[in-house]
Amino acid sequence: MAHGWKRGRKLAAAITFVGILPLVAACGEKNTYVAPPPPQVTIAAPAKKPVTRYLESTGNVAAVNSADLVARVAGFVEAIKYQDGEAVKKGQVLFVIEQKPYELKVQQAKAAEDNAKASLVSAQANYQRQADLVPSGSASKAALDNALAARDSAQASVDQAIASTRLAENDLAYTQVAAPFDGIVTARKVSIGAFVSGNGTPLASIVSSDPIYVNFTVGEQETIRIRAMIAERGLTPEELRKVPVEVSLQTEAGYPHKGTLDYAAPSVDPSTGTLAGRAILDNPKHVLLPGLFVRVRIPLGPPKDELLVPDTALGTDQSGRYLLVVNKDNVVEQRRVELGPLDGTMQVIDKGIGDGDRVIVNGMLRAVPGQKVDPQSASAPPKSS
Repeated sequence: MAHGWKRGRKLAAAITFVGILPLVAACGEKNTYVAPPPPQVTIAAPAKKPVTRYLESTGNVAAVNSADLVARVAGFVEAIKYQDGEAVKKGQVLFVIEQKPYELKVQQAKAAEDNAKASLVSAQANYQRQADLVPSGSASKAALDNALAARDSAQASVDQAIASTRLAENDLAYTQVAAPFDGIVTARKVSIGAFVSGNGTPLASIVSSDPIYVNFTVGEQETIRIRAMIAERGLTPEELRKVPVEVSLQTEAGYPHKGTLDYAAPSVDPSTGTLAGRAILDNPKHVLLPGLFVRVRIPLGPPKDELLVPDTALGTDQSGRYLLVVNKDNVVEQRRVELGPLDGTMQVIDKGIGDGDRVIVNGMLRAVPGQKVDPQSASAPPKSS
C-alpha cells in the first residue's frame, strides 16, 4: 500500500514538470505589438453631370381679375341665373333687377325725343321761310334772327332728348348684371325679391382662375445674382417675360405647374430688402386657388456640368461643411467645401474638390484625418432623379 502511494506521487510530479516546461520557455521570449489593419472605407469619384441652377422662393396665388358685382339701379331682384360657385363666361347674365319701370322710362324718353325732333323740323322750316323773305324785304332781319334762335334751341332740345334716351337705355341695361370676365362667382349676397338700391349694393363677387398669378419676392443677394445673369445673357424686357417659372403646392412633389415671368418690380423694397415678382400660369383645372401658398423656382440659366457627391458623404462641424478624401498614400484628408444646390440625393460641390479626388462615401466614422485607411472602390454614384 505504501509502495503504491509513493509511485503515484512520483507520477504526478513528472506530469507537473512537463507542463511547466513550455511556460519557462515562453518567459524567455520578448513580447511584440502587432498593429491592427487600417479600417476599410468606401470611396468614389465625384459624379459629373449637367445641373440647372434655380432661384427658389415661396409665393402665394392671386387672381388675375377679381371684382364685386353690384347693383347700379334700384329695384327688386327678379332672377338669379347662376349656381353659387359656378364657373361662368364673360357676358353671362347673373342677376336681373325688375325691368318694367326702366322699360317705361325708355319709352318716355323716346317719345320726348320724337317730340323734340318734330319741333326741330318746324323750327327749321320757319327759319328757311324767313331766310327767303329777307332779301325781298318781306321779312325783317330781327324775324330771321328769332327764327334762327328757335331752330338752334330746337336742335339743342333734340340733343338733350337723345341723351335722355341713352341714359334710360343704360339704366335698363343695368337691370341685368352680367359677368365682366370668365371666372367663378361666389355665393350670392341677396335673394330673389330683395330690394337693392342703386348706390352699389353688393350682389356677389367674381374671381378669375385661368390664367392665374403667383406673387413672390426675391432677396437682395438673389436680386443681384439675377441682374448679373440678365446682363451676362443680354436679355431684353420682352425676353424676360419668357423666362420659365415652375410652381408647386406645399403637398406636391416636384414642380408640376409651368408658367412664365410676368412682372418684376423696378426697385427693391427698402423696408424688407426684397424685390417683388409675379408669374402667370395656365390653370385649366383650377388646381391653383387664389390665396394658396406655393413654392416657386426660376432657372438661372441653361444646365452646366457640375461635380456632385452623395449628400450623406458630407460632414458638419463648427467651421462648416467638409468631405473626407483619401490621397495617393491612402491617408485621409479633410476638405472644406462650398455647396451648390441639392439635386435629388446628390449635392453639388462648388469648391473644395476636383473630379479626380477619391471621396469617402461610406465608413466616414472609421476614417480619421491624417491616418491611413484601406479604400475600397464603390460602384458609380447613383444618379439623382
